[in-house]
Amino acid sequence: MKRDLPAYCYRRGRSRHVYFCKHGNNIRVHAEPGTPEFAAEYALLLRGRPPAPKRTIKGLIQIYMGSNRWEELSPNTRRNYTRHFRFFEEKMPSVDPATLRTVHVYEMRDALKDTPTDATRKVGALATLLAYGVRIGWLDQNVAKGVSALKGKRPPRVPWPVEMIAAFRHAAPEDTRLIFDLLLGTGQRIGDVLKMTWADWDGAGISVKQSKTGAALYVPLTAQLAAVLRTTPKRGLTIVAQSNGNPVTYMQAHKWLMKIRKQIGAQAWDIHALRHSAASEIAGLPGMSAEHVMAITGHKTSGMVMLYARAAAQKARAKEAQKARDE
Repeated sequence: MKRDLPAYCYRRGRSRHVYFCKHGNNIRVHAEPGTPEFAAEYALLLRGRPPAPKRTIKGLIQIYMGSNRWEELSPNTRRNYTRHFRFFEEKMPSVDPATLRTVHVYEMRDALKDTPTDATRKVGALATLLAYGVRIGWLDQNVAKGVSALKGKRPPRVPWPVEMIAAFRHAAPEDTRLIFDLLLGTGQRIGDVLKMTWADWDGAGISVKQSKTGAALYVPLTAQLAAVLRTTPKRGLTIVAQSNGNPVTYMQAHKWLMKIRKQIGAQAWDIHALRHSAASEIAGLPGMSAEHVMAITGHKTSGMVMLYARAAAQKARAKEAQKARDE
């Protein structure tokens, strides 16, 4: 039972935000319980009149998270944005978004330079939030759009070398090797691989609905992956399953894969690099284009594909060019 909150108010989710729930409506209460502001907001809600959000960063977040645009996002994207929005609510809750300037976004980014990936993602989340502000008429322009990303400290991902792929398969136990082969064979993200069910497999390919993009794909199996699936026992609904039939979690899969990566000295190549490997392998084959890679990976633009497969595509095109010169 709740006991620090008045009637119709509940804490929800990991964030433990307070919501007013009555007659099927769920409205977030932004003021802190126990404050005069909370009492005033609660009184309006009881009378069926939710307070209009002030034109602040916190108010814009409130409107955006209650919009259809928010509901259209994937669960992972909503979870990531919520984390960044919490940061904005802590650092600049009462700032009018219309007063922000591009220089302020750069200042925020540079203040987070010790964690460049997180800084870049916060800029991206702010750009999405401000774009919604433009859409509803709060802003005339999105000052976070086009702000350049900080360069990460770690080197860019590269595909797994052939010898490391062979070493992993040789060293890994059956369950770990299954995850590895699904990642490499389908070119999908780890979350989508762990959700694949036996019902998605028709013997020749696997149907996938990507969590991040919502894209629906049909991925034909490579001969290697088809052979693996034919000998994999069906323990549960998901293809990757524990001995008791339950799905394997991301943390479990990461732990299994990391153990073998350390064992064979493959720490430089992570799980997501297997997606790069699949894209690069396709891009390096004669006659393959960015569209062929996109058909497997589900990327929307050829520009994103090139981030994954530029080196392999360049090598393939260079071979064609030199062959043409010889001829």
